[in-house]
Amino acid sequence: GIGMGGPAMREAGIDIRFDSSGIGVIGLAEIARHYGEIRGALNRMRELARDERPDLLICVDYKEFNFRLAKAAKALGIKVLFYVSPQVWAWRQGRVKTYGRIIDHMAVIFPFELPFYEAHGVPATYVGHPLAGKVKATESPAVVLARLGFLESKAPLIGILPGSRSNELARLLPTLLSAAADLKASHPDVRFVVFKAPTLDRQRLLDAGARHHLDLTIIEGQDYDVLQCCDAVMTVSGTATLEVALLGVPMVIVYRLAALSYWIGRLLIKVPFIGLPNILRGKGIVREFIQDEATPENIAAEIRKILDDPVYRNRMREELVAVRETLGHLEGSVELARLASKMLEGKMV
Repeated sequence: GIGMGGPAMREAGIDIRFDSSGIGVIGLAEIARHYGEIRGALNRMRELARDERPDLLICVDYKEFNFRLAKAAKALGIKVLFYVSPQVWAWRQGRVKTYGRIIDHMAVIFPFELPFYEAHGVPATYVGHPLAGKVKATESPAVVLARLGFLESKAPLIGILPGSRSNELARLLPTLLSAAADLKASHPDVRFVVFKAPTLDRQRLLDAGARHHLDLTIIEGQDYDVLQCCDAVMTVSGTATLEVALLGVPMVIVYRLAALSYWIGRLLIKVPFIGLPNILRGKGIVREFIQDEATPENIAAEIRKILDDPVYRNRMREELVAVRETLGHLEGSVELARLASKMLEGKMV
């Protein structure tokens, strides 16, 4: 297989013709700043589709980018499978028919998406979320806490997930660390673990913690063994919220974009929540602090409530268990591979 992607795809055996690591940005203002790089990547992939004529194009997320790539592939007679459905149910519902014209099949990762596409006549299969069968701890909390040197302490352990993009880090890390400092004022024994994405610099995180007088423990990657030990988590919006939910850990979700991106998004978005756990349950099971509400004081107050109110905490945990049950047990990557094989064999559209 050939394609565009990052290190994980290369390790999986894909011949990477364009490294996408530098164009993973969110928000209209952010995309505008990287427009030249994104445009160059799109042109390169169009040329690749024209010259190589693959039997199947699998588009993974990158909705606007892949919409244009899929359109070009369709014009060349290449079959198109779209994985990680564009969230047209959330914010551009009228576009679903347009997607139906440029793709052959939609692989959806949330169960509520399937009837939406079926109602619009777009061939779709629920393959399960790629994380549903993978987010689980492999060690007991006691073993993990002993390794971290926390076993003897009864102090609360708070996780911080600042995201993986540099613009997220710049916009939200100071707020999350200020919230941690605020929390420490009322809970002096509290400990903090920061889950560092590979794209983030370890020393930068440590220096930022020192500026807020915090002794941070840095965890490499989304370590589920450590995450399960957290009493509560502060996380930016995105896939991380689902990982935390699948482990049943209480959380608060924080989201902030450039002002222009946010206000345009407000005009377009059709769902009342941004956090995946809330969207899946159809109600606000965890607090979301968005834009101006994403203050250190609000975040710290919510973490205090989780720590100090057992009824509130347990109710949240019960709802998070229901999130796992809603997703089911299909492994998205395995089911996607089966679906792609059937399309290549001509057994389905």
